[in-house]
Amino acid sequence: MIWLLAILGVFVIQVIHLSIVLKWSDDRTTGLNYYGLPAAGRDRFKRRLRFHAAILRPILWLNTRSGKLDFRKARIVYKGISAPTGSCSLETFAKAEAYLPRPEDVFVVTQMRCGTTWMQHIVYQVLYRGNGDLVETGRELYAVSPWLEGRRSVPIEQAPLLGIDRPSRLIKTHLPVRLCPFSPASRYIYVGRHPAACFASCIDFLATNLGAMTPGLPQFEEWFTSPDLMWWGTWTDHLNGWRDRARKEPNVLFVTFEEMQGEAQARQRAASINGLPAIIQRVAAFLDLPLLTGPELENAVYKTGFKYMQEHQDNFEMQPPHLFQPSAKLFVSGSGERRLDVPEEVRIRIEAWARKTTDY
Repeated sequence: MIWLLAILGVFVIQVIHLSIVLKWSDDRTTGLNYYGLPAAGRDRFKRRLRFHAAILRPILWLNTRSGKLDFRKARIVYKGISAPTGSCSLETFAKAEAYLPRPEDVFVVTQMRCGTTWMQHIVYQVLYRGNGDLVETGRELYAVSPWLEGRRSVPIEQAPLLGIDRPSRLIKTHLPVRLCPFSPASRYIYVGRHPAACFASCIDFLATNLGAMTPGLPQFEEWFTSPDLMWWGTWTDHLNGWRDRARKEPNVLFVTFEEMQGEAQARQRAASINGLPAIIQRVAAFLDLPLLTGPELENAVYKTGFKYMQEHQDNFEMQPPHLFQPSAKLFVSGSGERRLDVPEEVRIRIEAWARKTTDY
């Protein structure tokens, strides 16, 4: 009986400790509370988080065994669009939709896991003509580039103007075209990606953060193809909406992840507009900036390359660390063939589903 009471007491203490740490970590990672810290401050937060995770290992282990993530429950729903709880809220979505774009705004728009952070850094380096100094100064990308509908970045009203010749506010968003605030005076860069590659990257990203609570492949496939469940809408709806807008509006640039990697495309685009150097120059031209000179372009290509960003991933964290993942990872793989990581029968279904409404 004494042992039972002791175990029950430890369990109660762990539950109370867990609730306190969850509230503490949420508060400390909202807005600029984490991303606005210097590198030493962010490291200190991670160490404290790892310390608490070690103490809470028993209750965390029990939590991971309680079941897999339920996509129907782990979401908010705003005007028919789902989004992950914790990262977003109904309030942040409403605030994002109500935002009035300004001429100096440059929006980087994607469906999740389609090259958002990569393109944000490309734009950042273009604005600074290859001399952007995030790594040198120890700053986080999210400390200077707001996530429009997110909770964990610099608030848009506090976002600095970046660049030399065209001081710009660099804004990330995953919003579908019908919810994203639009102005002909602003600039929008949309990045598309092969649907099966996007699917593979989504799985890796969530598995990295969920561990034992990661759903099975059938649940992922249902989520990815469901207009009700998939965060920010389905891949097809998201891409079609923004590609149509890019065809109609000169202030929307449509590029693909595969073009950024220099891969051959089904559309048979000319090689001269594929690859990282060409994409960097396309972005510069789109922003009405002079093309980067040889040394400027060389610097920009080096700093926006996979190897450089992976080596300095603490400056490009896509989300703050949390109890289940105290050290957030930037990329899972730098491969240009992510679609081949999906089991063949699933890949065939996803590609057939996508072809019904797109010609990607």
